[in-house]
Amino acid sequence: MLYHINQKDYQSLLQSRGISNIVKTEMFALYSRINTLYMIAKAGSGHIGTSFSSMDIFSWMHLNVLTDDDLFFSSKGHDAPGLYSVLIGIGKLDYEYIHQLRRLNGLPGHPDVTTTPCMVTNTGSLGMGVSKAKGMVLANRLDNKKGRVYVLTGDGELQEGQFWESLSGAVNGKFEEITVIIDHNKIQSDTWVNDVSDLGDLEAKLLSFGWHVQRCDGNNLSDFSQAIEAAKLVKGKPQIIIADTIKGKGVSFMEATAMGNEQEFYKYHSGAPTSEEYQKAFNEMFTKANDLLVKVNLPFIKAVEIERELSPSPKLNLEKMIPAYEKALHELGGKNEDIVVLDADLMIDCGLLSFRNSYPERFVECGIAEQDMLSQAGALALKGKLPISHSFACFLAPRANEQFFNNASENTKCIYTGSLAGLLPSGPGHSHQMVRDISALGGVPGLTLIEPCCEQEVKMALEYAVKENKDSTYIRLVSIPCEVPYTLPKHYSLKKGQGVALTEGSDAVIFAYGPIMLPQAYIAAEKLESEYSISVKVVNIPWLNMINKTWLKETIGNIKKIYTLDNHLISGGQGEKIGSTIARLGLNDVSVKMMGLTEIPVCGLNDEVLAHHGMDSKAIIKRCLEAN
Repeated sequence: MLYHINQKDYQSLLQSRGISNIVKTEMFALYSRINTLYMIAKAGSGHIGTSFSSMDIFSWMHLNVLTDDDLFFSSKGHDAPGLYSVLIGIGKLDYEYIHQLRRLNGLPGHPDVTTTPCMVTNTGSLGMGVSKAKGMVLANRLDNKKGRVYVLTGDGELQEGQFWESLSGAVNGKFEEITVIIDHNKIQSDTWVNDVSDLGDLEAKLLSFGWHVQRCDGNNLSDFSQAIEAAKLVKGKPQIIIADTIKGKGVSFMEATAMGNEQEFYKYHSGAPTSEEYQKAFNEMFTKANDLLVKVNLPFIKAVEIERELSPSPKLNLEKMIPAYEKALHELGGKNEDIVVLDADLMIDCGLLSFRNSYPERFVECGIAEQDMLSQAGALALKGKLPISHSFACFLAPRANEQFFNNASENTKCIYTGSLAGLLPSGPGHSHQMVRDISALGGVPGLTLIEPCCEQEVKMALEYAVKENKDSTYIRLVSIPCEVPYTLPKHYSLKKGQGVALTEGSDAVIFAYGPIMLPQAYIAAEKLESEYSISVKVVNIPWLNMINKTWLKETIGNIKKIYTLDNHLISGGQGEKIGSTIARLGLNDVSVKMMGLTEIPVCGLNDEVLAHHGMDSKAIIKRCLEAN
């Protein structure tokens, strides 16, 4: 079972008299922690730790500080479930949203101004908060409007260069309207900030930029409220409050301070709790809430009970690209001592633990600093090493795009691996759905882009990048387990610009790649054959920015109907590369229809998002039937 606090209990608390704002806000924050846990458990994913460390700050700001002229947003974005629960609690978001975290037409995994009321700006990509605040203040000044702008940022976020770039301009502009609050919970994703990129004397650093700086206990409302009031009195300069918090605050066993010294990784950064963990956490918070109500002579709350949705039956033939990559990287690391692995604070998600544990002297943790990482990689390559850099594709390809090009201009060999690539998982929302990296990197000279379609091809891709490719390589990895209904032919090997047919057909060809789109094409081809007697040749082509013309012409043969399927925006994707190659071949009697994204992707469950964008097997079948 799952439980949440209903709107009536929130209203009863907010309307109660005779209790201090401190106590009322503490109780409100506790209700909101219960609802945040409910939302994340129901969604099956989310970020508990940072939502809980920020909850007291969110609650105090919305209940006691913000006026109609003020703006407040979180720059880190991971704490969106906590923010949503507060806005639902005070009635600014419809209460039904509590059931719709990370669902289509619900609340996205990270804030989105285009789909969700009360959002100030889109966040999820780190480091932008202070810059956004400056722009908002400038607009207010130009319009002769009053109001303060409050920005909540994370301590891990402070590793991004844009944060530090933004500080001087705020001082030069005398932006006294800006107050930045650092949720200083000491853990950035799932490990300690000090172990990744130590912030050092943070107060002294911020003071040196000319900001007014103070420090407080961010989970102590009396202390935090005094810091906020003091910030309002500062004239002529922006203010920063370093709010010391505890990640997972509010549930004893989820609090970072409950971690033993032997634990390197924090367990509750992302994902949903187990059923046992959920029940234990709810019981603890619910009991505490009613104990507090007794002390202030208010009636007990009764949590609303919801049947927990049963997890779907596990799919068969699931393949996992990240573990396959981790195994292949570890094996190659043992054979090639020139390999140096670099990471941007995602060693678990990117499959780097085995390499790091075995070859720590050749592992570099760069933190949340993609540009720095790639420039280090370029220098390593200049000195004869083989650097392999890792991050989520949504951060790696766009943030360090100039560094990709600079490395390419030095004619060295680098390898880059972007995980969490493509449309899925769709729960985190568009800031984490990397559907533009092929277009962003496809034109970098000497850079080969590959997306493997199964575990076997993951190993082949990495071995090709390390052993065969004389140029640099970008490996695009899907991070979720995928159902793979096909088997690569035994004779298959990677040959630049060439792919392999997985089915035989004479009526149409579908070119696809990767473990998300290729299975959809394969399933569609089976149904088109069995139900409509349309034979479709499905071709796996992992090369994203280069097509062998001779191979393509032979593969198409006499077939006149060509379809391309991109796990990417159509603009700049593989389909356009195939289409332009067909045009150069002079195949004027061939029709080419491209399928893929045409808009910013939506948030929701994976299957529903594929269907929404017309990229699942049913949509492929429909397109093929329309052309017949």
